Amino acid sequence: MLIELTIRNFATIDRLHVAFRSGFNVLTGETGAGKSIIIDAVGLLLGDRARPELIRSDADEASVEALIDLADAPQVLKRLADEGFAEGDELLIRRTMNRSGKNRVYLNGALVTLTQLQTISADLMVIYGQHEQQQLQRSAAHLDLLDRYAGLKGDVQECGARFFEVHTLQQRIEKLALAERDRQHRLDLLTFQQQELEQAALQIGEDEELEVERRRLLNAGQLAEVCNSGYAQLYEDEGAICERLALLATEQESLVRVDPVFAEMAELVRQAQYGLEDVASRLRDYVGQVIFDPERQNAIEERLALIANLKRKYASAIVDILACKKRIEAELSELANLDATQTALLGQFDTAKARLQKAAAELSRKRSAAAAELSGAVTHELFDLAMQKARFEVQLDPLDTPEAKGGERCQFYLSANPGEPPKPLSRIASGGELSRIMLAIRRSIPQAGGTTTLIFDEVDAGIGGVAASKVGEKLQSVACGLQVLCVTHLPQVAAFADWHYRVEKEQSDAVTRTTLAILDPEERVTEMARMLGGAKITERTLEHAREMVAASKQIHTGQRV
Repeated sequence: MLIELTIRNFATIDRLHVAFRSGFNVLTGETGAGKSIIIDAVGLLLGDRARPELIRSDADEASVEALIDLADAPQVLKRLADEGFAEGDELLIRRTMNRSGKNRVYLNGALVTLTQLQTISADLMVIYGQHEQQQLQRSAAHLDLLDRYAGLKGDVQECGARFFEVHTLQQRIEKLALAERDRQHRLDLLTFQQQELEQAALQIGEDEELEVERRRLLNAGQLAEVCNSGYAQLYEDEGAICERLALLATEQESLVRVDPVFAEMAELVRQAQYGLEDVASRLRDYVGQVIFDPERQNAIEERLALIANLKRKYASAIVDILACKKRIEAELSELANLDATQTALLGQFDTAKARLQKAAAELSRKRSAAAAELSGAVTHELFDLAMQKARFEVQLDPLDTPEAKGGERCQFYLSANPGEPPKPLSRIASGGELSRIMLAIRRSIPQAGGTTTLIFDEVDAGIGGVAASKVGEKLQSVACGLQVLCVTHLPQVAAFADWHYRVEKEQSDAVTRTTLAILDPEERVTEMARMLGGAKITERTLEHAREMVAASKQIHTGQRV
């Protein structure tokens, strides 16, 4: 939901800051006051093209900033978290334009690309107006709208799973077909690799053990010399360290009768003696093991060279080489039994394809029924929106083979007048008609998209009277549970708003400025009286305005009850 909007140096706006509320918000004002400018500014936050001529004439840079509440947009919260943005329930979007062409986009203060902005903001706000009917103009979105209407999310996921199964099996079959052509060459290569690895008889960790033994053999002389010297100094030589420690301990033990404190010191010296005797014993044993064996060293060098060569060819670690050996053996088995494998895969493919056909057929059946219902529901809604002669149709075009989303394409059609054949919606409807059609779809499909802010511009174009009141009533009902912003010239529409904003253009010192302010109840009545009677506001028009607001509240209360 759009919480705050700040615009600086954009067209006739020098600085504008406004807080919006949940529910139904209307923006009104004199023709040329700047209502469309505000919509254009919001369009920049949705990724519209930045044009230098939109920068205020007395400035070098313009900016648009919006604070968005993400409490009702879990899909956006997840995407932001996946892309590494700071966690939180609010998103600050800021876009700047510079006359030099150095335009920037920021999300929560981080510089991002225009594509990232478009991806994120598309799930937050949608503008329905003369130029921003992306959702209705993209036939790819029509199928999603139909599925939302019919509640077919689970069926679509099932069809997608079956399609992926068929696609995976098809890839395996194609791989085997290629293998058949190169079968003998592949068999020869895999057989050689399997025999090479089998003969090597690698053991996990043996390369590390061999490296240790290799270092011992290379340094056998030094190891023997150090061990012999250590053994001699500790134990074997006359006056060796252990002998001197034994004498020292005996001397201290003889003094225990004089002072018991020498007992502890004598014990410590004995422990040192025994510990060094153990070291001397281990050095002697180690010397017995140190043998310089040129043949063993050559064998180790050859074995390590073989392992290094296998690591270069197959993988960098023995455990990975052994895993590669298993894969080679599995492929050899598959190639050796290629005919049986192909037969089994073709059987699995036929079964999976039948399951896909069944899932797609069931999805098509439900879509066909839903398409007729949605066509009637939207046509009924359009009748109340001054499009009494229009006929809305949801057409399904079958595909040659089912795809991930089913076995058909979907496109919305419209016949504006009796006797005219329906034509693709995006080619024939005007901006105002598209706004009303989207409003009708929103009425028919309450969950038509995950966006939390809908902005309607020109939804009341070319209508008045009872039809205008119906537009206001329907906008108010759509705004239950989300946020709706609507630019309108009609008091019948404005009367249903939860919040009323007035756009004004001011001139001072030859400078034109656009302002936007929320109206209190009395200011709202005055503004609606202006919309009813023009520049001359009478007590009668004021009373009429009050009656319209009161009547809309009664209808609104009835809807909520």
